[in-house]
Amino acid sequence: MLQCNCSIFGDESTHEAIVIDPGDEIVSILEVVARHGLKVKAIVITHAHIDHIGGAQKLKLATGAPVYMNANDVELQQMMDVQAGWLGVATPEAVAIDVAAKDGDTLKFGATEMHVLHTPGHTQGSICLWMPAEAKLVAGDTLFRGGIGRTDLPGGDGRQILVSIHEKLLGLPGETVVYPGHGESTTIAREKRSNPFL
Repeated sequence: MLQCNCSIFGDESTHEAIVIDPGDEIVSILEVVARHGLKVKAIVITHAHIDHIGGAQKLKLATGAPVYMNANDVELQQMMDVQAGWLGVATPEAVAIDVAAKDGDTLKFGATEMHVLHTPGHTQGSICLWMPAEAKLVAGDTLFRGGIGRTDLPGGDGRQILVSIHEKLLGLPGETVVYPGHGESTTIAREKRSNPFL
């Protein structure tokens, strides 16, 4: 319904994978994983909005992979029934968070390292995931192509999201490809040049 982007990153040699923001359509996610012969090593939630976390329990049960999320979004996660009510959908199965993803943490899959950047503003627990060797950034709902995450929902802070973007994201190399939680990919250089919010 909300057209959330789910990202799957797999290492070509070890076939270890990380799935980010499995909001729904778990059958489709598992089909991609199976097609590429991947073993899901971690499930990462960039923030606890229903469209990013709604399918996490189903994926966890199917793969046995631990779930990572920043602890500042636990309160928001506990409002899943309220979030479902806003959308008129069924409340998804609750998922236990296995690892509290903190700023500076590193996740490894194969030879690739993924660094956790805590970027509060869209929610208090929002994180982005930076892969320096690949020059890729998974931005959740912090930064979009030509936009930024909304801040009018519980936990949102309009000033804070701009500070997060300026301090944590805009200093990354310009060629960094940004995969946002919704919409098309972009680059850091493009957003520095033309994003009207920045």
